[in-house]
Amino acid sequence: MDSSYQNIPFKLAEIEHEYGDKVHILANPYMNSILAKIGHPTTFQPTLNQYISITYLFLMEQMINYAFPRKNVCWDTRMKSFTERGEYKGQVLDPETRAIVVDLARAGTYPAHLIFDRLNYFFNPEGLRQDHFYLNRKVNDKNEVIGVDVSGSKIGGDQEDAFVVFPDPMGATGGSLSHCVTHYKNNVGGTAKKYLALHIIVTPEYIARMQSDHPDVEIFALRLDRGLSDQDVLDAVPGKSPDKERGLTDTQYIVPGAGGVGEVLNNSFV
Repeated sequence: MDSSYQNIPFKLAEIEHEYGDKVHILANPYMNSILAKIGHPTTFQPTLNQYISITYLFLMEQMINYAFPRKNVCWDTRMKSFTERGEYKGQVLDPETRAIVVDLARAGTYPAHLIFDRLNYFFNPEGLRQDHFYLNRKVNDKNEVIGVDVSGSKIGGDQEDAFVVFPDPMGATGGSLSHCVTHYKNNVGGTAKKYLALHIIVTPEYIARMQSDHPDVEIFALRLDRGLSDQDVLDAVPGKSPDKERGLTDTQYIVPGAGGVGEVLNNSFV
């Protein structure tokens, strides 16, 4: 038994910030290069799906390495037929982990499917589920976001001891995700192990909303966008002056952001 693989170390590479230990803004030049391509005005389908696949499979990998349980196993390899030492003895992800992936239609539909599909390769499919929420921004006559319109949901069971994962590309205001987490807490049976939110881009406004409404939610994001803040704020560590940080326009789109990811993902510009 090789001691190196009995307790495999893992540590997230994160930017420095002062939002607390439930917020993980990942530091990865390769992923930020992909994000720059996602937001570029010449990027449409089918290229966007490929970029989203790259980012979300990376986010999933970081999430499960950091948050999901492991177990030590002794599994035969094909070398077992040649030597009794042809076994792997060490840590793997616990295959009996229970997880629920929540599709926040419409921007979250494709990344949710990707993650649900990939989890089935590592965990017992009987412990996995994909749920669906159909919702969109509620706006006033000035096109300002004033709430969330929910047209329906499809939730296939309880959440007892499950990791509930919300893959939503753009964490802008936090209204939609807060609504969904509230629904799970108040209307879905059982107690979740953890609530985990996966985003490619988030704003300071989103972080503030989620920390106010659901401070227990663990947030993973590839980038923090606060591009409408004053330069002195941009020069400071994120979270140092949260009341002065701004990443949203008056109509709640992210700057620099990526500009209507849900629209481009679905090739539906409404």
